[in-house]
Amino acid sequence: MNSNARLASEDDRVILCMKWGTKYGPEYINRLYGMVRRNLQGDFRFVCLTDDSSGIRAEVECLPIPDLRLPDGLPERGWKKLTTFEADLHGLKGTALFLDIDIVITDSIDVFFEHPGEFLIIHDWKRPWRVTGNSSVYRFRLGAHADVLAQFRATQAEARANFRNEQAFLSDVLHKQGKLAYWPASWCCSYKYHCIPPWPTNYWREPFVPSGTKIVIFHGEVNPPDALEGRRNRAFRYVRKAPWIVDYWKE
Repeated sequence: MNSNARLASEDDRVILCMKWGTKYGPEYINRLYGMVRRNLQGDFRFVCLTDDSSGIRAEVECLPIPDLRLPDGLPERGWKKLTTFEADLHGLKGTALFLDIDIVITDSIDVFFEHPGEFLIIHDWKRPWRVTGNSSVYRFRLGAHADVLAQFRATQAEARANFRNEQAFLSDVLHKQGKLAYWPASWCCSYKYHCIPPWPTNYWREPFVPSGTKIVIFHGEVNPPDALEGRRNRAFRYVRKAPWIVDYWKE
């Protein structure tokens, strides 16, 4: 695997992302790096935890995904993300900002390293009365929450039975510890919930970026290439093309 590894520092700002399997190609990592470089001032390390580094640009440090020892054949629920909480994640140190690889960054993300809080995550939009966060964007000190991963490994079957996915488990554990906090609501928006105009205006209005948005989250049935072409993977959910995607989602 290609790696630009160097000596780690407690002052490092680390962008973390993760790619496994074949659903997403290397272009997602390459474009994510480009968006971060344009929207984050100063030095940072960009690390991709992956099982395949082929095609990924040289500026990205590619490192193996730690083994979570999940049973074969499980539905994809993001459990592998919990390995970012290893006590020693390949010797990385500093503050990590984890980003899903299918996001679109539309404005400066400097504030994501400046906002106070021990652990910050997106507050779930669909059911805001719950503590559950959306783990498309979260920030933490590397090595500081190894107990979360240890708890999952010790009670894996129970955790998978009680929580639908990794972000529900993670949010529950950190909420009970009094460490869970959320980003300001306007910073991270959902493409599905916030960018697509309501019916019936979706038939003549293009999707848009709400005021104050810094990162657009793509979850569910739409990814950036779909949004660019006006595709949705559910019947009777019409959406126009979002040509502005190409202005941000590029190397």
